[in-house]
Amino acid sequence: MPVNEAVAGLAPPREADEAETPRMMSAEEFLASGDEDTLAEWKEGEVITMSPASDTHQDIVRFLISILSPYVESSGAGIVRPAPFAMRLEKSIREPDILYVANEHLDRLTPTYLNGAADLVMEIILPESVGRDRGEKFYEYEAAGIPEYWLIDPQREVLEAYVLGERDRYRLSFMDHEGE
Repeated sequence: MPVNEAVAGLAPPREADEAETPRMMSAEEFLASGDEDTLAEWKEGEVITMSPASDTHQDIVRFLISILSPYVESSGAGIVRPAPFAMRLEKSIREPDILYVANEHLDRLTPTYLNGAADLVMEIILPESVGRDRGEKFYEYEAAGIPEYWLIDPQREVLEAYVLGERDRYRLSFMDHEGE
């Protein structure tokens, strides 16, 4: 079943006091049923639908891709992928806004998703994604051993770069408001 059909089945019409029951499926079912037009992630069996990206969000992604891709390609350092491109971790399947995979980890790349951790993940924070990006994903990415996690907050006009440090915990390595 395509994810858009599965997603359509996530929120059937219901009474106001009726509890919402999420659609459950395995990671394999989620990956097999997906298409590029569906905005969804998967966590521990539950499909999580996402809001469409804003114009500002897309401008930031386009800008970063226009800088990172030529650099990575010309240096032969690996690959850069913007969403929608899934990254399968132990307990979740996420679609980071941008991910980078170094050459030594290209064996994790499949035709439709990255099977394991990226070397760098970037998320552009939206008002509806603050808790997910700063909370759930922060700890998932840290536990997965993703060496760098960047959060770009357009409302606060700040970039926060986290790197894995002692005891495999993220530490803030860089924060900039000026765009240097």
